[in-house]
Amino acid sequence: MQSLLRKSWSWRWLLGLFILALAWGCQNVGLFLGTSEKLQSHSQQIVIGTTSRIRTLDPADAYEVLAGNLLTNLGDRLYAYGTDGVTLEPQLATQMPEISPDGRIYRIPLRQGVRFHDGTPFNAAAMVFSLQRFMDNGGQPAGLLAGRVTKIQATGEYELEIHLKEPFIAFPELLAFSGLCAVSPQTYRIGKGEFNPTTFVGTGPYRLVSYRSDALRLAPFEDYWGTPPRNPGVDIQIFSSSANLFNAFRTGNVDLATPPLDPNQVRVLLQEKDQWQVLQGPGNVISLLSINLRQPPWNQLGARQALAASINRQRFQERVFLDQALPLYSMIPTIFPASKPVFEQLYGNGTPASAEQWLKQAGFSVANPLVVNLWYRANIPSNVLAATVFKASLERDIGAAVQVELDSTESATIYRNLDTGAYPLVMLDWYGDFYDPDNYVEPFLSCEEGNLEQGCKVGASAAWGSFFYSPKANELINQSRKEADPNRRRQIFQALQELTAEQVPFIPLWQNETYLFVRNTVQGAQLNQTQQFLFSPLTQRTLPAALPSSQ
Repeated sequence: MQSLLRKSWSWRWLLGLFILALAWGCQNVGLFLGTSEKLQSHSQQIVIGTTSRIRTLDPADAYEVLAGNLLTNLGDRLYAYGTDGVTLEPQLATQMPEISPDGRIYRIPLRQGVRFHDGTPFNAAAMVFSLQRFMDNGGQPAGLLAGRVTKIQATGEYELEIHLKEPFIAFPELLAFSGLCAVSPQTYRIGKGEFNPTTFVGTGPYRLVSYRSDALRLAPFEDYWGTPPRNPGVDIQIFSSSANLFNAFRTGNVDLATPPLDPNQVRVLLQEKDQWQVLQGPGNVISLLSINLRQPPWNQLGARQALAASINRQRFQERVFLDQALPLYSMIPTIFPASKPVFEQLYGNGTPASAEQWLKQAGFSVANPLVVNLWYRANIPSNVLAATVFKASLERDIGAAVQVELDSTESATIYRNLDTGAYPLVMLDWYGDFYDPDNYVEPFLSCEEGNLEQGCKVGASAAWGSFFYSPKANELINQSRKEADPNRRRQIFQALQELTAEQVPFIPLWQNETYLFVRNTVQGAQLNQTQQFLFSPLTQRTLPAALPSSQ
């Protein structure tokens, strides 16, 4: 259940504070240093602004977006994504793994001549230590490895061997997860709850110089084995509100503004895009409805299908996100070629005529309305507005044949009670751990123990409060994890998407659109589909002085 806590994602809606914050937002530019020192260092350092919070930098416990981006730049993993953000390349490994015929053993040769930030040499023993610590210390992401790996061992000074419980063809992609970086055995310890939240000692191109809750400073690591950073360092400035970040970026006190920003602020920055660089593209965060198949009316397939046919995703896109999100018709987001708009193909786009047809087919009418009790997270402003739009949309399009009841509570309460079956229908979101369609299928549809009568008792779908149980889904997931042929694997994922649309244990709603705003004085910024971006290529450049105007 802890793994779901990290998946909460939303744009921060502080519109009511926006006007007031603009008045004093300039005062916040000195959070990292005194204002004059901050402005002086601005010409040398790359300054990145965000409103995301930092809980920990310990790779064995970090499970938030900002921490992941920082670890991507501070540390090295066995494998990492190339500049296109899609192609997997060796990093601390020297080549892609050698896989045993049964798909359970991965043998990985390692890079030599690498040192940690504290001077300790890197070798296979250090990598074993790092991965074992990730599993054994019991941090939030521990299950990513602990649920799959039976043994990790050094088979030479620079060779590693990882044994899996079951074959998993996307395991190299998983090894690119930000927290699976090498850490110094001289600084860290293995033990339940043994975490170093405010330090980091790895092998990456930057070392951590200072850590505060509102600011961090990174400097190039002089003994880095690879291509050194092109800048003298990076300051991460954490703002108290999106209004302050918005103002600091527009006034030039921040070089890069990263999400989340309020949609109204994003719209303004897009309108002024001739003044700075705008990098955007479909993201990897999806929002969805989890349906409790144990509770009426959702224990009826017809009711779930009627609901799926009644949702107008365009209204979410326009009224909640101001066209800064994408309608989603599959649990697999469109960043993957395997994504197929199965809900659109089967149920349409939520038109009143289609919804009424599905409701009538399921036996619902004005005399026997479909009662929809939707729960949402009260502390997620976008969810509050989305729930309101959801209710208004259904009542306007369908009328008395549907009765919508809204209930809410805090995120922590929902996630704590989700697997108890407390919620008939709940609005949630999911941020993928690694770049593979498996990460949007298995965490929802798989079930370790269950039956068709009682549903899932133990497994991923039970953790989501859906309790969906399908032997066919389990079989297809197992096939996809063993299948090495990309085309056949894509066909398996398409079959899983079709099964999801037919049985409706979940309903995809929207997919986030990612934005990165960059001042024109900065070169080298790239945004990839994993929502991470590298600091090393960033450089400051001097813009040509404006010519004097003729009188």
